[in-house]
Amino acid sequence: MSSAAKTRADRIAELTPEEQRLYRELDPQRIPEHIAIIMDGNGRWAGKRLLKRFLGHQQGAEAVQYVVETAERIGVPWITLYAFSLENNLRRPKTEVNFLMKLLKTYLVSNIKRMNDNNIRIAYIGRTSELPADVHETMQWAADATSSNTGTTLTLALNYGSRSEIVDAMRTVIADLAAEARTQNKPLEDLLGNLDEQNISRALYTAHMPDPDLVIRTSGELRISNFLLWQIAYSEIYVTDRLWPDFRGIHLLEAIADYQRRERRFGGLSESSSDENLSEKLSEDAEAAHVLR
Repeated sequence: MSSAAKTRADRIAELTPEEQRLYRELDPQRIPEHIAIIMDGNGRWAGKRLLKRFLGHQQGAEAVQYVVETAERIGVPWITLYAFSLENNLRRPKTEVNFLMKLLKTYLVSNIKRMNDNNIRIAYIGRTSELPADVHETMQWAADATSSNTGTTLTLALNYGSRSEIVDAMRTVIADLAAEARTQNKPLEDLLGNLDEQNISRALYTAHMPDPDLVIRTSGELRISNFLLWQIAYSEIYVTDRLWPDFRGIHLLEAIADYQRRERRFGGLSESSSDENLSEKLSEDAEAAHVLR
């Protein structure tokens, strides 16, 4: 039976016993729609074992498929992985960059069958046109080969930087406004009032997907590293000390369990808050201040 034809119960049954135990503690109605992951720690994983850095990257590539397949089994529609940043491309040694490009090609070619077996579709964001032609060709082949899959969309952020994404988006928005100004025979300044958040969001690489609900960072670092800065304005952030090559489906479920224990407010009040409760608290604070005077 193809993965696309399997029921959600069939897919859940494919989780490991340990994963199933943790999944039963989750609320299936509150599974994040979009999870973004900053995969960090490949080099440190290798260094702790006195191995070459490239072996850490190889183990990190293996971790990807375990995590994405678990995401598909529990019904996560979107998962975005920070695979290769613009800064990596500019600042890492050329030998390491070349190895990462070969590793990307190998990963795509060797995992297409698993992706199709698990109903996973692959996509990309970033300045991917700047990657080597042979790599870009393999990426397109993989995207075409998985395009009919209907489960989780795995998006690899490649040659990606969020500030560059915003710059690219603004260029698109301004070009569109300039074209509209010419059509209407108006100065561009007259149309700048039409510029809003929706215009910018529609011009981002991620316009076709929802903003992340949950951002996971491995290796314990407490920074965002220029990843989806616009999109994660209200995302929940989960940081684990576990290095990426050791991260598995069970650890994804642990992150989701932590996410479900939180109350997302999007700048508003919690459900337990009310104007009456706030008024009472303000009165109590005023009385306490009066006593102290």
